[in-house]
Amino acid sequence: MKPGASITKREPDHRIAAHGSRIARVAGAAVLVFCLVRGAFALELNQATRAQLEQLNGVGVAMADRILVERERAPFKDWEDLARRVKGMRGARIERLQAQGVTVNGVAGGRAGREERKP
Repeated sequence: MKPGASITKREPDHRIAAHGSRIARVAGAAVLVFCLVRGAFALELNQATRAQLEQLNGVGVAMADRILVERERAPFKDWEDLARRVKGMRGARIERLQAQGVTVNGVAGGRAGREERKP
């Protein structure tokens, strides 16, 4: 650098800031759409087909069979009823189903399968 030459600060590039803002808006919109779509396509356990049940994370062929057999006897009243009547339908499995948007008798979540801690 030559003696006496002034050093100028580089101003931030506004295009980069605008681009970052645009990315944040698109990401926010994507999250909103995901939440809306997930809610719009909730799967009702009392109406699900065998194929729909088997596609759920945490439900295989055997679990789908158990659900269908119990559901033929009577529709599930709630998550607790499902946990009581279907062997192996407890805790983490129920939570996985709830996270996937599954409903039981129109209810998205419940306390079924969670052990309450006693003091």
